[in-house]
Amino acid sequence: MGKRPDLRYERRLWKQGFEAVAGVDEAGVGPMAGPVVAAAVIFPPETFIKGVHDSKQLTPARRDELFPLIRARAAAVGVGIAAVNEIDELNVYWAAMLACERAILALGRAPDHVLVDGRAIPGLKLSQTRIVGGDRKSFCIAAASIIAKVTRDRLMLEYDAEFPGYGLAIHKGYCTAEHFAALARLGPTPIHRRSFAPVMRAAQRELFAGA
Repeated sequence: MGKRPDLRYERRLWKQGFEAVAGVDEAGVGPMAGPVVAAAVIFPPETFIKGVHDSKQLTPARRDELFPLIRARAAAVGVGIAAVNEIDELNVYWAAMLACERAILALGRAPDHVLVDGRAIPGLKLSQTRIVGGDRKSFCIAAASIIAKVTRDRLMLEYDAEFPGYGLAIHKGYCTAEHFAALARLGPTPIHRRSFAPVMRAAQRELFAGA
């Protein structure tokens, strides 16, 4: 797994007087179905939970184990969601930024500083630091990545029950061969992103077939 996240970024900010440091990350930028989910997490200074890592480096079972531990130890947790229609209207990048803003607002308190994975959040009226690969370096960003991923995966399980036959519980909306096959066979659902080319093509085929 390589080097694990630690508190180096948080400690630097705590020493500067930024007590409430929020880590922010999102899940669901790549799929062709389902929302983008972002999470923001603030921990009391020097809080650390062994095993917290970039959500992509953990098994689903391990993420499920860590999820309640993070929520229990955090001073505040916020979740923000950008729906499929917002992804199609704004594009997935701006929808992800919107989800991040909503996650920060959902904390219920303004953080003193925000640590964000990869890309700075445009227009955010808070001091922030972007960290490339932050979910593998910063503890609070890694914790946010777990909250976002588990929350989104659970939403996709609900969608699987609502839209059976697509395998959403397995691939979570990502672009797998099974998902492409189901899309071609069944056509798009309301949670498929029409702005994504494979979905757009499937929708057009369905339209022409019904004409």
